[in-house]
Amino acid sequence: MVRSNQQISLWLGLILIWPVSIFICYRHLSTEMDGLWMHLFVFGLLMCAVALFPIVINDTPIFFVNGISLAVFIYFGVYAEAILTQAAILSLLASLRLEKKELYRIPVNLLMFLFVSFVAAMVYWGLGGDHGPQVLIGIDNLIPVIGYIFTVFLANQFILYLVTRYVYGIEGKFLDRGFLWEFYTLTLVIPTGIVLYLLYVEIGLSAVLFVGILFIIISFILKLYHSSQRVNNQLQKTSEIGHELTAQMEENEVIDLFNERITELLQVDYILIYEKIEDSHLQLRRFIDIGHLHAFPEKDRLIKFESISGTVWGNKRGMHFHHRRQWSDLNDKEFDLPAESILSLPIERDNEVIGVLTLMSKQKRAFDKYQYMILSILTNYLAVAMLNASHYKETKRNSERDPLTKLFNYRYFESYLSQWMDNTTDKMAAVILIDMDHFKSINDTYGHQSGNEILKQLAVRLETMIGDKGIVARYGGEEFIVFLPSATLQQGHLFAETIREEIAEEPFYIKDHILEEDGAVKVGITASIGVASYPEDCNSPEELVRCADRAMYIGAKRRGRNRVAVMEK
Repeated sequence: MVRSNQQISLWLGLILIWPVSIFICYRHLSTEMDGLWMHLFVFGLLMCAVALFPIVINDTPIFFVNGISLAVFIYFGVYAEAILTQAAILSLLASLRLEKKELYRIPVNLLMFLFVSFVAAMVYWGLGGDHGPQVLIGIDNLIPVIGYIFTVFLANQFILYLVTRYVYGIEGKFLDRGFLWEFYTLTLVIPTGIVLYLLYVEIGLSAVLFVGILFIIISFILKLYHSSQRVNNQLQKTSEIGHELTAQMEENEVIDLFNERITELLQVDYILIYEKIEDSHLQLRRFIDIGHLHAFPEKDRLIKFESISGTVWGNKRGMHFHHRRQWSDLNDKEFDLPAESILSLPIERDNEVIGVLTLMSKQKRAFDKYQYMILSILTNYLAVAMLNASHYKETKRNSERDPLTKLFNYRYFESYLSQWMDNTTDKMAAVILIDMDHFKSINDTYGHQSGNEILKQLAVRLETMIGDKGIVARYGGEEFIVFLPSATLQQGHLFAETIREEIAEEPFYIKDHILEEDGAVKVGITASIGVASYPEDCNSPEELVRCADRAMYIGAKRRGRNRVAVMEK
């Protein structure tokens, strides 16, 4: 972004330098043009028309007036060439519809091309070049023309590099895509410009009409070719993004990767991803502010037809706006973010909207029509990737959970304990092993389904008691295991005693029993519990569980049950 003091300096430079340079050029460097003003006017119209078909590379417009300006320079001199080139630049900038904050580009481009005109003219004269209808009569006269062409090309690229680096503050390479495009187009339009000069010498003003149409056609074809190249490149990137998305297994990783690639592909300032919650509302799942100027919005839900995203959900159809006036009548205006251009599309799966993606840019006309199509493809990829991630999540959950109690299974518990030992810096923890007393008699008396009911109820109690203090898993059968990170042996002992009292004093109620009586039956049961700590009692995770198991059997089971025992060294 160009600072305000830099913009003021640029405008002052234009006011002070431009008139003086043009005046000196007219008084001392102009050639005889009496009776040819109408010819120059027609040349100027042609240059302005060609300037309406630029291609934009790295935010820099490239237009193809070089060939025409070459013909004008050779015949009429630097004054006519400079004036007409300046007019063509103004025509180009007008077609770009610059915003108020971008008007500094006017003095930048006018001064830059004025400097290029003078430098190239100096080289041309230094090589013995002249002006008028006789310039290209001999082969020797081609040397100044070739010198002029290459000077224009290199001076333009060099000054553009300096402006980009020191005025716009953008790090870039001298030999970039813009350089190559300029070189390719130069080889096409310069020969056409020489033909224009030769025809003008022979047949006069009608040559501008014949060759001018060719210039416009060439400019239009090059613009279409460049646009098709951009579309093909972005479609290629879209395909690559699709493969990347579908390779991700975690849903958050899918969304993060999608946001990262979108910011590389499109000029985006804000990304909003909504998830449909049943059929009641949209919940804001992810909010990305590229400039980090806004916190996550307090209002994070929308009903159908509310604001832009809610309207997209309601209509099941995307929306594309070029500037704020087009969507200012929509309620809420998506939290009133300072945006101009908007792309918003439904995220669909099986013909049903499951969410909404909304992209916002502070720039007007930031998104083209083909980018709307590309984003539509990407939302389909996103929907498939999120479905794959949800299936993976469900499969992973099933592999980690005990199917009866929905607690973690012992395989997951072992993995968790091993990762904790490898990653944590707080090397202190306690393990509690719980075994239900005389559980076989419960199954024999009330039936196995009743035993399952008790296990499920106990699992709920344990999860409620432990909360975020640690994790609980089903160890196997009627045994449960609790891991308390950062807990001492004494803390583990106290917590285990609380668990024992909860089990012993609060009865369980079973409905699915084999007794003849109807209704729920109250069942009392106790538990034997063993506690061990790390590193006080052991040196490894496996030893920690074995120590708790040993404490439970020797210290609790063998000593009468319904008690808590700690590992004794």
